[in-house]
Amino acid sequence: MTEPLQFPAFDPIALQIGPLALRWYALAYIAGLVGGWQLMKRLARILTADGRVRVSGEQVDDLLTWVTLGVILGGRLGYVLFYKPSFYFANPSEILQVWQGGMAFHGGLLGVILAMVLFARRHKLPFLALGDMVATVVPLGLLFGRLANFINGELWGRPSDVEWAMVFPHGGPLPRHPSQLYEAALEGLVLLVVMVVLFYTRPVLRNRHGALGGIFLIGYGAARFTVEFFREPDSFLGLLWAGASMGQLLSLPMIAIGAGLLVWALRQPVPSLPRQAA
Repeated sequence: MTEPLQFPAFDPIALQIGPLALRWYALAYIAGLVGGWQLMKRLARILTADGRVRVSGEQVDDLLTWVTLGVILGGRLGYVLFYKPSFYFANPSEILQVWQGGMAFHGGLLGVILAMVLFARRHKLPFLALGDMVATVVPLGLLFGRLANFINGELWGRPSDVEWAMVFPHGGPLPRHPSQLYEAALEGLVLLVVMVVLFYTRPVLRNRHGALGGIFLIGYGAARFTVEFFREPDSFLGLLWAGASMGQLLSLPMIAIGAGLLVWALRQPVPSLPRQAA
C-alpha cells in the first residue's frame, strides 16, 4: 500500500515587506476583483455595441467599488447569520475581525445583489442586464478564492482512499479529498468558460436580460451541491436536514430561483433597439 499524499507546505503569506504581510487569501480577493473588473469592461462594450443597453467604462469602474463592499459585507454577515449566529451574537466584537476568517459565498451573493440594485437605480441601468455581466465574471473570483482555500489548507474534504487524497495539516491523520480543487474546477474554471462562451456567442441569451444570471445560479448551485458530497461539513454544524450540509441547503433555492429566472427571461421578447434621434 502506497503512502498517502501529504499536503504541500505552502506559506500562507505570499509577500512580506517588513511588518506588512500580503496573504494568498487577500491576493485571491484582489485578483478576482481586478480580473473581473477588466473582463466586465469588455462585456460592457459588447452590450453597448448591441445597442440595447449602454454601459460606460466609467460606470464599470464605479461598480467595482460597490461590488467590493457587497462581497465583503455580505460575505461576512452571511457567515455570521448562516453558520455561527449563536457564537457571534454572544461575541459581537468578533464580527468585525474578518482577518480571522469566516466568509460565506451565499451571503456575499446577497450583498452583491443589493449593491447592484442600488447601483442600477443610481445610474438608471437595467438591473438584470447588469446582473448578467456580473454573473459572467463571478466564477473568476471563485476560482482564485478556492485555490487560496487550498493553499491555506482549509475547508478540506471528507476522508477518502482515492489516489489523489492527501493528509491536511489540521485535518487529522486520514487522507482526504482535496475538495477545494474540485470547487476551483467546477465553480470556477468550468463555470467561467461556460458563462464567457455563452455571453460572447449567444446573443439570444445576452439580449434577454436575466437569462445568463439564471444560468449562473443554476451552474453554481449544482456545482456546489455536488462538491459538498466530497467536502467535510463544518465541525460546528455537521450534516443537517436529510443528511444535507448547510452549503447544499443554501444551494437548492439558488438552483430553483435560477431556473425560474432563466425560463422567465427566455419567454420575454428581445428588447427593441432605441430609436435614433432625427
